[in-house]
Amino acid sequence: MSIRLKRWDDPRSPSDGYRVLVCRYRPRALPKSRETWDMWIADAGPSRELHADYYGKHGPPIGMAEYKRRYLAEMRSRPEVVERLAALAARGTISLLCSSRCEDPALCHRTLLKALVKDELKRRPDA
Repeated sequence: MSIRLKRWDDPRSPSDGYRVLVCRYRPRALPKSRETWDMWIADAGPSRELHADYYGKHGPPIGMAEYKRRYLAEMRSRPEVVERLAALAARGTISLLCSSRCEDPALCHRTLLKALVKDELKRRPDA
C-alpha cells in the first residue's frame, strides 16, 4: 500500500497505481478524452465555501491552520470518503491528484487527506 501525491496534469507513471482526482472542481474545458485519472471523488475536496475562503473570494484569505481545522472537520462529517479511499489503497498504490496550480503538497488538502487515509487503514482489522 502506497499513497502518492500528484497534480492531475503530471504525466502518468506506472508507479502511480490508481489515480484519484480529489478536487471539488473538475478541470475546466478538459475533454473526457484527456482525463488523467481513473476516478473523481469531488467530496474529497474542500467544500465550495472553504475553497472560496482559502482563496479569499469573499474577503481576506484564511490561513493554513484555519483551513486545516475546517477541512478535517468536513472530512469527519464525510467518513465514507476516507473509507472509500482506504479501500482503494488497501488493494494497491493510489495517487491523490489535485489542481495543476497546486504546487506545494504541504499547502494542499491532499497531504491532510493522505494522513486520514493512512489512519483509516491502521484502524482496519485486515491491516
